[in-house]
Amino acid sequence: MRIAIFAETFLPKWDGVANTLCHLLEYLAAHKHTALMFAPEGAPTQYAGTPIVGLPAFAFPFYPDLRLVPPIMNVERRLADFHPDIVHIVNPAFLGLTGLRHARSLNVPVVASYHTDLPGYTSTYRLGLFRDTLWAYFRWLHNQADLNLAPSHFTRRELEAHGFERVGVWSHGVDTTQFHPARRSAEWRTRLTGGRPDAPLLLYVGRLAIEKRIEWLQPVLEALPQVRLAIVGDGPLRSTLETQFAGTQRDASRTVFTGYLRGDDLAAAYAAADLFTFPSANETFGNVVLEAMASGLPVIAPRAGGPVDLITQGINGFLCAPDDQTEWLTLIQQCVEEPTMTQRMGQRARSFAESRSWEAVFNGLLRDYAKLLRPKSTPVMEKPPAHLPSAATSPDFYPHL
Repeated sequence: MRIAIFAETFLPKWDGVANTLCHLLEYLAAHKHTALMFAPEGAPTQYAGTPIVGLPAFAFPFYPDLRLVPPIMNVERRLADFHPDIVHIVNPAFLGLTGLRHARSLNVPVVASYHTDLPGYTSTYRLGLFRDTLWAYFRWLHNQADLNLAPSHFTRRELEAHGFERVGVWSHGVDTTQFHPARRSAEWRTRLTGGRPDAPLLLYVGRLAIEKRIEWLQPVLEALPQVRLAIVGDGPLRSTLETQFAGTQRDASRTVFTGYLRGDDLAAAYAAADLFTFPSANETFGNVVLEAMASGLPVIAPRAGGPVDLITQGINGFLCAPDDQTEWLTLIQQCVEEPTMTQRMGQRARSFAESRSWEAVFNGLLRDYAKLLRPKSTPVMEKPPAHLPSAATSPDFYPHL
């Protein structure tokens, strides 16, 4: 099969989307499929044997880490020369719109996968006035695809509630060899506990940004003076968080910031901890949750987004009400004070993760692709909703309409 991928996010930016795409390209190469990827400039020229076409991009004003390719970009000749069987637009915004337009021109089936809850971020960034507009735009874009894929059943229900059509689930997997309890080491335990390896160790892994609600962890440290916290990752909020947690750092280095970790170092950091604490309530899946589980950690997270698909209450972790910090603290305290229960949940978390291989996930995706390979007439792209911003409704914005 020949698959053209339009990805709004890819390396060198590292997040759940890039992680999934790297595993997908490796899978396609291993199974003798042929792929071509279009991504914002700055990406490597190839990955796992797949050529990557880098396109000029600009930083999104309210979310600088998101770099957008203008939708007027024309790569139809390059796409036509590739002769794709399927066009997959990943986390579509602007570049995805380009992929959709060209696919329709070439009469190629389109799969669109939704990965980031940008409408949900509007409240966090005090941009609530744009929430309905974002939902309208993404609904209009996705509903022109032959198949839409959500990363979790929770997210699928949310999309359907907002009028998205033809929505299936494309879940994510985890490398259970890379992320494994056997990666636990005294060296990493000592490092992440600030020299107190006997203390209970809480762990957060992910981007350091407002929507992740990492500040929820500070009251935990204040209420539970015996615990230590390791924060793995980087992002625009790092310096603010280091200042905010400075009091705990002076107190025997109770909080350790490591920056980004990859590969064996990241696996060792997971395995060194006792409990994974993930306060974000806007995750469409939560790759780090599954990585923590594979490493033998129970997880505490809000009852919202992708973690709802992964956590069974009291079995492999706990879910709290999305905005209830009191319940959040109570559940963490219970895990800290009952280490035998916590270890037992960690063993069950590992067993759950063992059933979520990338191979099985991508086998399912290829079956979804195959169902769309049928002769069909060329559909006409719908006009965007009238209440979208004028720049998005300009004929110059959609030159093939």
